[in-house]
Amino acid sequence: MDTRNTRVGDVVAENLPTRVRWSAPIALFACVLLAFFDKISIAALFSDAEFQQAMGIGFDPARLGLLMSAFLFSYGISSMLLSGIGDRLNPVKVLIGMMVSWGVLMVLMGLTRSYYSMITLRVLLGIAEGPLIPMAYTIVRQAFPQHLQARATMMWLLGTPIGAALGFPVTLYILHNFDWQSTFFFMAFLTLPVMLLVFWGTRHLNVDRPVRDGTSKPLAAERRQLRAELFRTPHFWMICLFNIAFLTYLWGMNGWVPSYLIEGKGIHLEHAGYLSSLPFIAMLLGEVLGAWLSDKMDRRALACFISLFGAGLGLWVVLHLQGTYSVIAAMSFSTFMWGTGAPNIFALLAKATSSRVSATAGGIFNGLGNFAGALAPVLMGALIAASGNMDNGLLFLVVMALVGCVILLPLVKKY
Repeated sequence: MDTRNTRVGDVVAENLPTRVRWSAPIALFACVLLAFFDKISIAALFSDAEFQQAMGIGFDPARLGLLMSAFLFSYGISSMLLSGIGDRLNPVKVLIGMMVSWGVLMVLMGLTRSYYSMITLRVLLGIAEGPLIPMAYTIVRQAFPQHLQARATMMWLLGTPIGAALGFPVTLYILHNFDWQSTFFFMAFLTLPVMLLVFWGTRHLNVDRPVRDGTSKPLAAERRQLRAELFRTPHFWMICLFNIAFLTYLWGMNGWVPSYLIEGKGIHLEHAGYLSSLPFIAMLLGEVLGAWLSDKMDRRALACFISLFGAGLGLWVVLHLQGTYSVIAAMSFSTFMWGTGAPNIFALLAKATSSRVSATAGGIFNGLGNFAGALAPVLMGALIAASGNMDNGLLFLVVMALVGCVILLPLVKKY
């Protein structure tokens, strides 16, 4: 890790006005919230007969899961291959261009009547959203010192659980009162106010170029050397592998929670909206508490280990419960524990890598995690279809959580 550059970045970040500093993660929060609406809204349509008929597939868990996985595959590849532009270009301008494409694609999804066209549009949406997290990570890392990075990261990462908590019930409400096409048009409309907020929140940030000793842009040769060092760092790859397990949990839950409650527990659609949002509200609370505690203790790896272990334990308990509300309570404990680790995993990555390759490191980290995590919805769908038991989907997530904890063990004392 390049400690000299980290210290320089901390000095620059400390000199930013408070108004400028905190407006950036607020704007990024809105952006992540919108992107998460776009990601998961389709999962709420999995149990809608009109949507299934329009796509011509009926209730086919594997093919429905593929609609989520197709997005995540392209999202992961895009994050790995395109995020390096954040080390060369202004990440804010890249972000604005991405948002324009999101709105257009959501309109097209509302107009399509073909399963294969929907798959294609989901792939394109994944490509357009892929660099989002690395861009946000790069902006926050340049704007905040190390001792505030978990809290700053938590502010924009809250868009993930809030997006899930609001996205499912809002989509189900629109679906219940209008039609499945309107859910996509509504998401497209939200792009406009969020773009204005991003313009406002980042207008004073100087993120045109990466920092080199606080003054100039790194040479191409220096960037190549830093990337080569990054790729040779075992701890970086261990964190990436842990993130695969971490995001497998997230996308497995986001892809199947509504259908699990409806099909697996027999909960009526009108009730599934608020019940499916409760675990994600718990996830939000976990992110807030986890960020605050970790910035105080500065034990990033330990916080991540406890987080994923608790998440897996909570799902294991869900498998042995029958009552609806006890299932929701155990599931909420699981997501709460996952949430405590979400902001810490980015702070852990920042501790283990040089700030001069933030976008590259963040892109590989996020891309690999989401690319592998993309398998979760379709694998869970295949397990459910083959066994006829939706509990087997959750069991897959429990096993992945345990694998992730084992991978992270060697880093618990160091970071």
